[in-house]
Parts: sequence; structure tokens; C-alpha cells
Amino acid sequence: MRIALVHDDLTQRGGAERVVAAMHQVWPDAPLFTSVYDPQGTFPIFEQADVRTSFLQKVPLASSARHNKKFLALYPLAFETLDLRGYDVVLSSSTRFGHGILTEPDTMHICYCHAPMRFAWRYHEYITEGSFGRAEQLFLPGMIHRLRLWDFAAAQRVDRFLTNSANISRRIWKHYRREADVLHPPADTKRFSVVENPTADYLLVVSRLLPYKRVDLAVEACTRLNLPLKVVGSGPDEARLRAMAGPSVTFLGRLPDDEINSLYSNCRAFLFPGEEDFGIAPIEAMASGRPVVAFGRGGALESVVENQTGIFFSEPTAGSLAEALGRLDALEFSPAALRRHAETFDSAVFASELERKVTESWAVFQERGR
Repeated sequence: MRIALVHDDLTQRGGAERVVAAMHQVWPDAPLFTSVYDPQGTFPIFEQADVRTSFLQKVPLASSARHNKKFLALYPLAFETLDLRGYDVVLSSSTRFGHGILTEPDTMHICYCHAPMRFAWRYHEYITEGSFGRAEQLFLPGMIHRLRLWDFAAAQRVDRFLTNSANISRRIWKHYRREADVLHPPADTKRFSVVENPTADYLLVVSRLLPYKRVDLAVEACTRLNLPLKVVGSGPDEARLRAMAGPSVTFLGRLPDDEINSLYSNCRAFLFPGEEDFGIAPIEAMASGRPVVAFGRGGALESVVENQTGIFFSEPTAGSLAEALGRLDALEFSPAALRRHAETFDSAVFASELERKVTESWAVFQERGR
């Protein structure tokens, strides 16, 4: 089976890039096609891959995660002009444009869709998160209708959809009218360990600091209750969050993995206040033996088990989160049980299931072609 991998862009270190890294480990010899590639901005593992970029790689600033949104109008063309001839299976990883590739009739296209293009289908939510500057916001509304039309048409080219959660599977049906099988994304649980006597005197958030992540709920609740909170991460919302934080909240910025791992292992609980597509961070916390306090919407409902691996708060308010934190002390969580639950999402499970699904899909595709 001759296979090629495709991803939107390789310019940052996010959850989608971790999924692509896991795909690369399953098929290390498969070429990895993408729009633009910045080796300094993404994971080092891609330096071992046969990365093939689009014409956008030669456009000044297009490979910068900070500036690449200025070139949105060119991305459909960038993916439609990638040369994917000669492959039996193309496995794309898409949050925006990766599913828009063109393949030959004898090639099966399987798309792992992290979410339908959010700035097209959840425009008003996305535009407020600080991802676009004022100049970009002026031209974006004029593009959005055309992008939705292109996105829907591109989704019809895919032979089979996989996705990270039932939450996103529903969105894929809503926007694309396509079924999508759920394969939860990989968590490298081996990176994390359970500490026998954790410090457990602080709450923890690990997140990009963007408005839709709702880190403000954690900051406000912990400030109100005077509870120690450590916030790991950076982003456009940082100045606002710092301005509203009380003395019990500490901002640590971006940290290396080993320091984050230690913070996970020693926290009292991990806070996950936003509505996410799925979310790997809660699994990382559980792999460290620590419970999760999460907003009871979105992907957290598929990874956190109420009163066994964590608790939920029901409203997207600081008051609702504060009430949940008040319930936390009355509950006991088994670090070993938390770890076992997290291991069901391990990268080895993902790799095995992905390989099985791709192989079976290719066999069915061949049968239909005969």
C-alpha cells in the first residue's frame, strides 16, 4: 500500500501536529505533504520526515504561524495543486484546508478531521479570539461565503472521514453531511508519571491563552476564592488575564515538557474551563494521577468520568466553576485508576486503531473498484 500523508501546515506545536507526528511514526517512509513548513516552529520529529511543501513555501511570511492567516485565499489553490499521483491511499489531517486535495480515481482519500474549518463555520466565535488583526478582519467577511462553499465541496471529495470525538462527528454531519468514525487522538502517556506524595497545593491550567479557551473563568474563580492557580501558556489573551488576576494566580508562560510534567504530577487538580473539540491536556493530567475539573460540554464529556476521574461544572461562569471547586475536597480519586483510564487514550492504542482502519478501508475501496 503506497501511502502519503497530508497536513494543513507545519508551523506550530499543537494537538493536530501531535496527531500528524503519530501518523508519521506509523508510516515513517510516507511523504508528508503540507502547505508551508517551519522547522523551528513545530516538533523536531518532522525533520526526519520527507516533507513536501506547496508553492506557498516560497511566498515571504507565508510559513510564519504569526502571518500565515494573511494568505487564506491562496490555501485552497495550494492544496489543489499538490501532486498526489501514484499513491494508493492519501491520509489527510485537516482543521482547515488539508482535506481539499485532489486525488486520482484509484486513490482512496481518508481524512482525519480535527474539526470543520472553524473560522468558516463558527465565524463569530473565532473572530473574537484574537487570531486576526483589524486589517485581516476587514477582508475576512467577504471571503467567508466562498470559503464555506469551497469547504463543503472539498469535503465531498473525501472517501472516508475519521475524527477525534463524537462532538466533532456531529459537526462534520452538520456542515458536510458526511458520517465520521471516532478515533480519539493520541496521548503520549509514557511522558507522564504518578508521584507518590504530590505537593497538591495548587490548581493548574495548561493552555494557549485565547479567549475561547475560557482561562478567564479559572483566573476569576481562583482569584475570588483566593486559591493558588498556576497558568502555563501564552497567547493574545494574556494581558487581559493578568489584569484580572489576583495575587493567588501565577503566570508561568511557555515551559519545557519536563517542567510541565512535574506541574501535572504535583497539582491538586487540573482545570479545563473551555468547550474543546476533544482536548489532550485532561488526559495528560489523568496520566499523572491528578483529577480534572472541566466544563461539562464538548470533548471533555468523552475523556472525563464524573466523580471517578474528575468533576464537571455546568455553566460557563466563574461562579459555576467556583462551586465545583468547593465540591472537590469532598471527593477522593485514585491516582492509579486515573492513570489506567488515561492509558486507554495512549498513542499506541491510536496507532494500532489507525493502521487497522486505514488497511480495512483500503481493502473495501479495492473491492468496490472491481
